Amino acid sequence: MGALADRLTDGLFGLGWAAVKKLPEPTAAALGRTIADRTWKRRGKSVLRLEANLARVVPGAGPERLRELSRAGMRSYMRYWMESFRLPAMNKERFGREVVMTDEQVLLDGMAAGRGVIIALPHLANWDLAGAWVTSHHGIPFTTVAERLKPESLYDRFVAYRESLGMEVLPHSGGAAFGTLARRLRSGGLICLVADRDLSSSGVEVDFFGSTARMPAGPALLAQQTGALLVPVTLWYEDAPVMRGRFHPPVSEPGTGTRDEKTAAMTQAVADAFAAGIAEHPEDWHMLQRLWLEDLEGLGPREPVASTDREEGTG
Repeated sequence: MGALADRLTDGLFGLGWAAVKKLPEPTAAALGRTIADRTWKRRGKSVLRLEANLARVVPGAGPERLRELSRAGMRSYMRYWMESFRLPAMNKERFGREVVMTDEQVLLDGMAAGRGVIIALPHLANWDLAGAWVTSHHGIPFTTVAERLKPESLYDRFVAYRESLGMEVLPHSGGAAFGTLARRLRSGGLICLVADRDLSSSGVEVDFFGSTARMPAGPALLAQQTGALLVPVTLWYEDAPVMRGRFHPPVSEPGTGTRDEKTAAMTQAVADAFAAGIAEHPEDWHMLQRLWLEDLEGLGPREPVASTDREEGTG
């Protein structure tokens, strides 16, 4: 059954990439909304988990408001997939018009100075689209990491897809990935890491919406070891096809303290920037898995993945 399920999963994603990008854009968008609404109405584990996570983000929300947010969240999540399936076939000139970023000079100044820049993002809106904006609109290549998905052929599809957008993709393999990322930064490069969910046993505990969560240590450690800028970025959707984003101020390395203390402080600062963006646009946060330690109790070091993960910050 495992091999059959793997082949089915790979086949469905292959069909998505092959078919959705050929659909007229309004048709693809309507298809995404239909899938989202049907999934939401079934009230499966992913939808219920999304609502539980949103309850922490919007603590005053009652059941009706949470249901509204989760429905909007599933529509946002499916918009991500419909856009991602279509990205390789899109006219690259669109990225400069339809992705609107605030304070992008933080990135451009960092790259011009040759310091290397680490962009840390949460699972907000469409980071693949933001990546295409960086590579196509600004002509800046970058490196990221991806969790090895099963089946292996699905992972290969994801790598080929992101590489077609101008990204270098490394497998999430601990020290090996970390070393390559450090070399890229020391040569003045850009790396982008989705960093609001820890996939290792070495994450940093942070206060996140009033409760303890664990986030990757990698972005803060890389900044300390290489001198690169660590810049949180948050994204949100407006009416299609526009997506907006914000470059937050770079996270400073504390002047005193041990490496662990500095890493903890810097990761908390990243978490605070993420929380600000998520609180403003909770419906665009695609966190369909358990995140807070209270929710992870009894599940072991890794919970079963409820939906296909995107790239993660190396721990």
